[in-house]
Amino acid sequence: MKVERPSLEHLPRRISRLADLAYNLWWSWHAEARNLFRQLDRALWKNHEQNPVQLLMEISPDRLQAAAEDENFLQLFDRLVGRFDNYLSATDTWFARTHSDHLGEQIAYLCAEFAVHTSVPIYSGGLGLLAGDTCKEASDLGLPFVAVGTFYPEGFFRQSVAADGSQIATYNRVDTELTPLLRLLNDDGSRFVVRIPMDGRQILVAVWRLQVGRVPIFLMDTDIPENEPWDRDLIGRLYGGDTQVRLRQEIILGIGGMKVLRALGYDPTIIHLNEGHAAFAALELIRESLANHSTLAQGIEVARQKLVFTTHTPVKAGHDEFSFQMMEDHFRHFWEAMNISREEFLRLGTPQEGSNFSMTVLALNTSRKANGVSRKHGEVSRKMWHFLYPDLSEDAVPIVPVTNGVHVPTWLSGPMVRLFRKHLGDDWFKTHDDPAMWEKVFEIPDEELWKTHIGLKSRMFRFVRERARRRWMTEQITPNQVVAMGSLLDPHALTLGFARRFATYKRATLILRDLERLRKILHNPWRPVQLLFAGKAHPADEPGKFVLRQVYELCSSPEFGGHVAFIENYDKEVAHQLLSGVDVWLNTPEPPKEASGTSGQKASLNGVVNCSVLDGWWCEGYNGRNGWVIEGTDDEEASNSIYDLLENEIVPRFYERDTEDVPFKWTALMKEAIVSTTAPFSARRMLKEYFEKIYCP
Repeated sequence: MKVERPSLEHLPRRISRLADLAYNLWWSWHAEARNLFRQLDRALWKNHEQNPVQLLMEISPDRLQAAAEDENFLQLFDRLVGRFDNYLSATDTWFARTHSDHLGEQIAYLCAEFAVHTSVPIYSGGLGLLAGDTCKEASDLGLPFVAVGTFYPEGFFRQSVAADGSQIATYNRVDTELTPLLRLLNDDGSRFVVRIPMDGRQILVAVWRLQVGRVPIFLMDTDIPENEPWDRDLIGRLYGGDTQVRLRQEIILGIGGMKVLRALGYDPTIIHLNEGHAAFAALELIRESLANHSTLAQGIEVARQKLVFTTHTPVKAGHDEFSFQMMEDHFRHFWEAMNISREEFLRLGTPQEGSNFSMTVLALNTSRKANGVSRKHGEVSRKMWHFLYPDLSEDAVPIVPVTNGVHVPTWLSGPMVRLFRKHLGDDWFKTHDDPAMWEKVFEIPDEELWKTHIGLKSRMFRFVRERARRRWMTEQITPNQVVAMGSLLDPHALTLGFARRFATYKRATLILRDLERLRKILHNPWRPVQLLFAGKAHPADEPGKFVLRQVYELCSSPEFGGHVAFIENYDKEVAHQLLSGVDVWLNTPEPPKEASGTSGQKASLNGVVNCSVLDGWWCEGYNGRNGWVIEGTDDEEASNSIYDLLENEIVPRFYERDTEDVPFKWTALMKEAIVSTTAPFSARRMLKEYFEKIYCP
């Protein structure tokens, strides 16, 4: 098996290994590597959203030749290539040191979406971001990890907002030649393809490889000439189409994912189903066992020895179900080939008295271990699925918590990295999941921390204004839209950020319930406050789009424009700006529907203070000194709690300054946020916990 990548023969020989760096996403969480590419051509780097592959494709040969003769550039290049090679060849990783008895094992990670970098836009939100962070941290720890997912040629939609607040969804095809994706080829040079059974026929999937440090992500693609036109478009869009399309996409992910692993020579000891979308992998494992003359019970047990499952949401709509008729239409040939009955097949994913086939039930029935993504979510999940275990008490339901964490090198801003390196030492990254190490943050001078934050805040506002300017120039939007996009925001005012999916249970308008009270808070001439909103509503979620319209109308109104703004097309790039640039991260979901909420964790490690309902990770993260809790049992009480906190605690604390204009009480909050959350809510802690609690028998 080999890979094909576009020719980069125009690279001078002395720096030809820029191609190796560009086609491994290792650079995406190493600032010096990104700086290397930036030095080649700063304008191209910025305009192409920090995509080194596109940069190398379009940069002028003269500029490359100049770099190949620049001693300063070559010193940085040689140092980075050395670090990169040492990273990939290291034999003293955490996994090798602490779990040498498991070195021969393999962990396969199946997920519907992966967010590694904006150049491969095959993600919509939290699930993909978690998957991307998991792969990066698995690489850093040296876990024997391989990931499988789906390539969506049109990805998830790009969002813009019309003058009336209506969301416009635009799908653009991914130009694979300008991404780090690598085609998988057979040894004879032909395209590597795998056959997947579908509705009594077979469709073919080609495979791309996305290399993330030491971890390969294999992405299946049906858009190849060998397939019928309707099959070529089957996985064209992430979460696109109707229920029939969703079912077929999940057949490809689960059954196809297993077939791809087998065809590539993998025999994983652990198969991690990250959400129920991938649960059909269990059916393929059972089918393999039955082909070797096992009984159905034996086949289920074989699957159970390999499978572990993470459930991600307490919201019922987040658990895919399919009617029996749909299952019969798509799987009749499958269970006939397995030589089992319709009833035996449907029972795998159907609770007693159930009327639909549930992907979550299938995953729970066939997995050795299952987990929620926070302690609170573990409790909610045990209650939610208790009916599947009538002989057990609710506390004994076999769903344990492993709280989500974030990949610290990815989400920590560059200026904060430099600040930590100065005060924590050059090797702070190696022990960043050690809480004791972070105690040194309390010794950072207030003025240094505040200066760093002010710089990040200024960078965010430049980013916001530049986006508004570009839309004004290229699309001739209305002046009200320019205002709604944040062009008139005050970079010195206390700024609250609310950025997440616009689903109704996220309650984006909770802070807008009493507009007169809010107006007084925002318009205070001595202590002004402003709000930054961002987020997409699913194209089929009409209530969510209505909430977005309500917010946008306020942003463009004469009374609130310039104090409330909406940033379009919330993606990883926007997230990086907001999560490090706002002062307060606002989170208002309807409890207990927040499974985890990793955006608040990313904000905290950048010194941004959380103000959140007590749900998800915040139940574990809040300590009384690192942020605020929004209280209340209904919307009215919760909104009044937000106003009370702003009026009596948040605003006064932010604007209380010393003689050097440093808010010393606020920087104390920032330090506590960093110290209390970075280590326990890191992906490093999470992956170690997964291995020791979930993966190990």
